[in-house]
Amino acid sequence: MIESKNSFNAKRTLQVGDKSYDYYALDAVPGMEKLPYSLKVLGENLLRTEDGKNVTTEHIEAIANWDAKAEPSVEIQFTPARVLMQDFTGVPCVVDLATMREAVKTLGGDPDQVNPLNPAEMVIDHSVIIEAFGRSDALAKNVEIEYQRNEERYQFLRWGAENFSNFRVVPPGTGIVHQVNIEYLSRVVFDNEGVAYPDTCIGTDSHTTMENGLGILGWGVGGIEAEAAMLGQPVSMLIPKVVGFKLSGEIPVGVTATDVVLTITDMLRQHGVVQKFVEFYGNGVKSVPLANRATIGNMSPEFGSTCAIFPIDEETIKYLELTGRPKEQIARVEAYAKAQGLWLEQDAPEAEYSEYLELDLSTVKPSIAGPKRPQDRILLSEAKETFRKDLLTFTNDPVCEDDSQAGTKMGYEGEVQEPETEGNENYNASWPGRGESAARGAKGRPSKPVVVKSPQGGEYTVDHGMIAIASITSCTNTSNPSVMVGAGLIARKANEKGLRAKPWVKTICAPGSQVVDGYYKRADLWKDLEALGFYLSGFGCASCIGNSGPLPQEVSDAINDNDLTATAVLSGNRNFEGRISPDVKMNYLASPIMVIAYAIAGTLDFDFETDSLGKDQDGNDVYLKDIWPSQEEIEETINGAISRELYEADYADVFKGDAQWQNLDVPTGKTFAWDENSTYIRKAPYFDGMELEPAPVEDIKGARVLAKLGDSVTTDHISPASSIKPGTPAAQYLDSKGVEVQDYNSLGSRRGNHEVMMRGTFANIRLRNQLVNIDGGYTRDFTQEGAPQSFIFDACENYREAGIPLVVLGGKEYGTGSSRDWAAKGTILLGVKAVITESFERIHRSNLIGMGVIPLQFPDGESHESLGLDGTETFDIEGIEELNNGVTPKTVHVTATKEDGSVTEFDAVVRIDTPGEADYYRHGGILQYVLRQMAQS
Repeated sequence: MIESKNSFNAKRTLQVGDKSYDYYALDAVPGMEKLPYSLKVLGENLLRTEDGKNVTTEHIEAIANWDAKAEPSVEIQFTPARVLMQDFTGVPCVVDLATMREAVKTLGGDPDQVNPLNPAEMVIDHSVIIEAFGRSDALAKNVEIEYQRNEERYQFLRWGAENFSNFRVVPPGTGIVHQVNIEYLSRVVFDNEGVAYPDTCIGTDSHTTMENGLGILGWGVGGIEAEAAMLGQPVSMLIPKVVGFKLSGEIPVGVTATDVVLTITDMLRQHGVVQKFVEFYGNGVKSVPLANRATIGNMSPEFGSTCAIFPIDEETIKYLELTGRPKEQIARVEAYAKAQGLWLEQDAPEAEYSEYLELDLSTVKPSIAGPKRPQDRILLSEAKETFRKDLLTFTNDPVCEDDSQAGTKMGYEGEVQEPETEGNENYNASWPGRGESAARGAKGRPSKPVVVKSPQGGEYTVDHGMIAIASITSCTNTSNPSVMVGAGLIARKANEKGLRAKPWVKTICAPGSQVVDGYYKRADLWKDLEALGFYLSGFGCASCIGNSGPLPQEVSDAINDNDLTATAVLSGNRNFEGRISPDVKMNYLASPIMVIAYAIAGTLDFDFETDSLGKDQDGNDVYLKDIWPSQEEIEETINGAISRELYEADYADVFKGDAQWQNLDVPTGKTFAWDENSTYIRKAPYFDGMELEPAPVEDIKGARVLAKLGDSVTTDHISPASSIKPGTPAAQYLDSKGVEVQDYNSLGSRRGNHEVMMRGTFANIRLRNQLVNIDGGYTRDFTQEGAPQSFIFDACENYREAGIPLVVLGGKEYGTGSSRDWAAKGTILLGVKAVITESFERIHRSNLIGMGVIPLQFPDGESHESLGLDGTETFDIEGIEELNNGVTPKTVHVTATKEDGSVTEFDAVVRIDTPGEADYYRHGGILQYVLRQMAQS
């Protein structure tokens, strides 16, 4: 640990019980005491890491004298205490570190230098795919398939855990990274060799912000930025604006934490909080349970802020006690927070914020969000009507002439049996329920009722709006006992009345940690969930990351053969197009309670106030209100089923893993033995031919447009983590290596192989490249006569051979979504040198720079549409070379020349925002910069 220069004489001693700690007191610097909580954490970080170079007295004074209303302009170097990873983004991090060991040696350095200098922890949670469902052995079967498919990756990660110091891996089947983080890994206040300081943590997943609910400052970054932080590089950032969000009132009966977070997401998206901190304050905060705080913090990427943080208070301490933290740690957290002014006191003076919002929790109403963005909130009471309007933009069917053509009842026809048969008392139960078709009574709307024959016998009718997947999944909600217990109780009441999920619905229950399994068992809720088909399917992200697994063949065939617009309902935080399942067009976020309700309804074309879910055993109609659990029932169940002992037992030996993990054949040696035949793990290409001194950056000449894209292009569109479609370039590569179709696995699971990932970049089935008239990973290849349509990867290979650089044109919010480093890595490997958009989301912009791609913005108010750019132009970008002189230009001059010789010119804004980012770009990327620093030291 580097000793601070301590220019402000801030180092003091804190006595906690029998132990004393050194700490850097914020009140040593005038002005720190009035700052928002989040900036106090940043201030302490600078005091403790002051070295006179990266962190100076001027930086510390800039924090203390922060002007809430000023535009961010002061760059600081933030040093996070630790780094958190999940396996999709974490595997390429470890691949890069392993490659760097060899590269450092080539450049004359010591390969043993390449180790995380700060604690780095990975939770393997993104790899389980829900193949088996609706059966008692679903969990065991899915874990078995997971190990079969991912053995190479897991062997590599075991090697990393054993050979890199300061690196630990939580094995598969434990839980979702963010839930494991708040339940076990989070320190809240660190003790590092007797020095106490706030736990700060960046992660390779955008939902790292879930820890904000515990008062931990952190956010998601790209894998490349995380690698640099692991290797001792600070995070370069501007002191941000801080939005104060005041909470008051209490959540009304019938409203869930999910409804609250969807309301907050809607409010903050409308307000605009990109590149800002959001901080919750006010006496109302004290009434917000920690689980709800974590749920709100989790959704920070969905409303666009860097973080969404709560202060430390009694609720934090109660959660640390519940989750089994040592008494010494709990005492340290409370004493430190109070000593530093980080403790939320009742009626505390309010800090000054840049902007203000307020929500009276009593005004929140039940909601869902969809069909393709998490901020598109819909009141549950208006869900049916809104779905019918949105459907018109998702279906290719002709509209109906009148209501008489508008379909039939979407209900059960005959005796269909549940997947689990042996020992299941409900095996021969009928499926009551009368969800109407997506066209019934809607004049002029498309309708396509399709009769499906079940392999178990019987048949049923489906239509547009059919729910193909109902999934309790994701860290957002499964970390929250109130909604998870609520889901179990609504299942119990539904089961008592004889209701069942519809036979076409794939039912998934993938909790965020094993603790959920424990309290479901204690409360005896599994039997009721299983009666509705919700068997334990795995502990992982599952549907929320696109790992829903295949639909039953007859359902998939009905959807695809008839071009049905199927839907998914999940308790997740991401519902982008093409993400949840390739068979599903419209995706909706909802609480776990509503996931159960929608599984019974079977369709989005359903009004829970007026439509019956089915009939009970006496033939009476059953409505949602008849099975909705009361808050008293939920709280009584929580109090009786959840205890400290559950957490202590589940996390007693969390890094050990099961027998399959322990029995992996792990390679040996300080450098990894790469297998050129591996389809999962390949040596990274970024350092090939790299020299000790960087080559000068150059202007871009004669570039072609690879893709011309619209607004809200997500990292899912750029670098999907979903299934690999046969016939695509990624599939063709795997075919050439002898991989069978059933073993393709997902793109996310193959992130350690750049050959697969570059072929999967810009390959999402829902990507709309305006250069072609088809969705998917296609473009026009201007190296060929007539510029024919081509796979993007194939065109890029031709451009590479011809020596032609590439650019991408985009709209607003380019790169929104998950913090996927491969969205930037794949971009550079395909030969893209610049991305020109109307605006960027924070993480992806940073990642592009980190890989040597320059992010540019159209002049304010302009777009590729307003400038008349159709993508057939040749682009010259001048002014980039100014960076060689240590100057970051504010704009560069872009000349776009059409085939007829006409020219469009404009000055694009350079989105290299800090001097640190300029250094990274000059070196060709952040990893190259770090590697050269290591070699030269």
